[in-house]
Amino acid sequence: MYLTQKSCLIYSMLCIFLLFWGAHSSGLEVGDLAPDFRLEASDGKTYQLSKIAKEQVVVIAWYPRAFTSGCTLECKSLAENGYLLKNMQVAYFMASVDPLEKNIDFAQQNAADFPILSDPSKETARDYEVLAMGLFAKRQNFYIDTDRTILFIDRNVRPAHTAQDIAAKLKELGVGVRS
Repeated sequence: MYLTQKSCLIYSMLCIFLLFWGAHSSGLEVGDLAPDFRLEASDGKTYQLSKIAKEQVVVIAWYPRAFTSGCTLECKSLAENGYLLKNMQVAYFMASVDPLEKNIDFAQQNAADFPILSDPSKETARDYEVLAMGLFAKRQNFYIDTDRTILFIDRNVRPAHTAQDIAAKLKELGVGVRS
């Protein structure tokens, strides 16, 4: 079967649309129940959402790849400005589909004093509908309440301002300070 120039153009446009749509949309929405997970982290611990969220709001900052420029900016923002979040009733994490060893190195290199979750099986990334092209996570931040309800999804993350943006959104959502 030979494709005409016009049908090739239509096919190309459809492929571009599907790639763009898949890279910028998420089926999860505010009010949905956040998928539970159990993931190993850069601090040597294993975290399970259903246990963490019982006590405090949880923020998961999904990022594409450790050691890339935007992801490094995001990690440094949280490491250098984490004081904005430490007094709030929140547990915050970065998360990627990178192997644990890579995330441990990434955390150490950027002096991350917060856990970086590893999802090498990509199951949790699929559950959160952030897996792009089956290879990496889309940069999105999920704000999850104590009943695991999604409070907000930031799909327009500014890596260099991540800590400030998370702190501002938590205040907007009415998240309290630790007593």
